[in-house]
Amino acid sequence: MSNNNNRRNFIRTIAIGGAGIGVSGLFNPIFAKPFSTVETGKRVGIIGLDTSHAVAFTKTLNEGNADPVYLGYKVVAAYPHGSLDIKTSVDRIPGYVKEVKELGVEIVSSIDELLKKVDVVLLETNDGRRHLEQAIPVLKAGKRLFIDKPITASLKDAIEIFGASKKYNTPLFSSSSLRYMDGIVTVKSGTIGKVLGAQTYSPAIFEKTHPDFFWYGIHGIEMLYALMGTGCKEVTRVHTEDYDVVTGVWEDGRIGSFRGIRAGKKGYGATVFGEKNIVSFDKYSGYNPLLKEIVKFFDTGILPVPPEETLEICAFMEAADESRRMKGASVEIKNIYNKLK
Repeated sequence: MSNNNNRRNFIRTIAIGGAGIGVSGLFNPIFAKPFSTVETGKRVGIIGLDTSHAVAFTKTLNEGNADPVYLGYKVVAAYPHGSLDIKTSVDRIPGYVKEVKELGVEIVSSIDELLKKVDVVLLETNDGRRHLEQAIPVLKAGKRLFIDKPITASLKDAIEIFGASKKYNTPLFSSSSLRYMDGIVTVKSGTIGKVLGAQTYSPAIFEKTHPDFFWYGIHGIEMLYALMGTGCKEVTRVHTEDYDVVTGVWEDGRIGSFRGIRAGKKGYGATVFGEKNIVSFDKYSGYNPLLKEIVKFFDTGILPVPPEETLEICAFMEAADESRRMKGASVEIKNIYNKLK
């Protein structure tokens, strides 16, 4: 049996506690097709006003953006409570409530109240630990759902969320906006041929309530997966107070790495090694390229990022933490899944 099959089998055998179902069938082709052809409606609800992303998305949708992709979509209601104990997040809520109210958004007192007023949902809570509990009622209500970075603060919770998506036949996806940098989109169009390797970088600020990269390093790691795709088999990490370098070896022998930055000049970018060329880029494209993908997903139910990729990103980050604990030793991705069996 190939290493690739081994990895997939580890995923499929993990039991999902909260959702009450197994992962078997989680990557069924149903996730590559619309869940429903029924018009979902265009009233957008937001959960969590503790991040600037919520305000940015609301401004684009509610200020009459001329791009036809957004036509008819409007944020009409928001439940403001995100993190309960991350001070930098909690302190933002009053200001962001004021901003979205000025854009015509109604502030509601519960997620249940929100779901009665909207057709689709942006889960923007900055605290990944709360995403599972906040996502379940949305999925149960049949509302298509986008979950902002990180999908959760653990691989276990991410598996449960996708299990609930399957159980309630309600699609969701999660992504960093960095996945849609101009350079990544250009490379994925085939301009340099097959991607043979990549080095990405981003800030990697730590937050004590989250595993290291789930809080902010997720951006650079999402870029790495957008370029390399799934199939990483082992991860090693070199860690110092100010920097991290995480290297993954893919099952086909390709190598990809992520540099996390906590000192000096901070930015986002990548160098990509292809069959035809080597290219570097560092131009961030803002939130709108991601928002366009979200709106297309709300329209069709087709997932722009497959569950398997999102889960492997979580496993990659947990493997990096395990490698740090082991002083830089190599950690196999399948062993991260195996711990959840």
